This record gives sequence, structure tokens and C-alpha cells, in this order.
Amino acid sequence: MTDIGLLLRREMEAAVAGPLIKAFVQEFGQAKTAKIVERVIQSLARKSGSQLAMVIGGNNIEYLAKAFQLLSQDNILEQEIIEQNSTKLYINCTKCRFVDMYDELDMPELGYLLSCNRDFAMTEGFNPKIKLTRTQTIMEGANYCDFRFHFEGGE
Repeated sequence: MTDIGLLLRREMEAAVAGPLIKAFVQEFGQAKTAKIVERVIQSLARKSGSQLAMVIGGNNIEYLAKAFQLLSQDNILEQEIIEQNSTKLYINCTKCRFVDMYDELDMPELGYLLSCNRDFAMTEGFNPKIKLTRTQTIMEGANYCDFRFHFEGGE
């Protein structure tokens, strides 16, 4: 992990990746480019999830809730825990500064691909027994992101 804040890290990544992605789209098309970018981002996210579990000291639902609190630092996310116990964590995020950042970079179309797209793979890297479901994101125009984490199996 790094001392650079997450929002700044994503902004620096987008500043480099965005123009490259746009150039690849022109050369190879949207679908082929998106498939490659998605594969790379998800691989990075799995590693990030695994590292996060090590840094935070555990990988069960309780530790995942602590990890989400880290994301709230610097007001990156405003979130509300809807329900939490040893097998589930339901969170609604009502504000996401990543949306604003991609808008400011004039890359709103890349926000989901480069940020929201990480969440499922990061969860898998954090703990493969925790499954995420989500039906909407702010990045896609919803009022909130509905993160629903379920721990499948024994602890």
C-alpha cells in the first residue's frame, strides 16, 4: 500500500490510462478495448483486496466493514451501514467523489470501467468466500450504490 490517498491515486491512474484507453478504442474498438481494460483492472483489484486484508489484519465481514471505513477517509465516500452481522454487510453509498473526479477529468464514461469495476474483484481478493451483489451505482446515475456483501461458508 502507499501513503498516497486513494482518490489522488485513482486520479493519477486515470490521467494516464484515460488517454491510452481512448486511443485504443479508436484503434481496436470499444468492445475489445473494454474487455482488455476490465481484465487488467480486475487483476489489479484482486491483488489490492488481498493486500488490504493483510494491512487491516483480517478478512471477515467485520474487517471488511473496517476497510470500508478507510474508504470514507478524506470524504471519498459517504456511506450508511444498513445491516451488519457476522455473515452480511449491507452498505449504501450516497456520495462518491470518484464520480466528481472523473467528471473533472472529462472522462465520465471511464468511471465505471476504472473504479466501480474493481469492487467485485477486490472483494474476491479480500476473501473469496465473501460475495458482493450490487444493482446500481452513482457512477451510472443512481442516487446511491447498494453494496450487499454476503459471507458464504464457515469462518
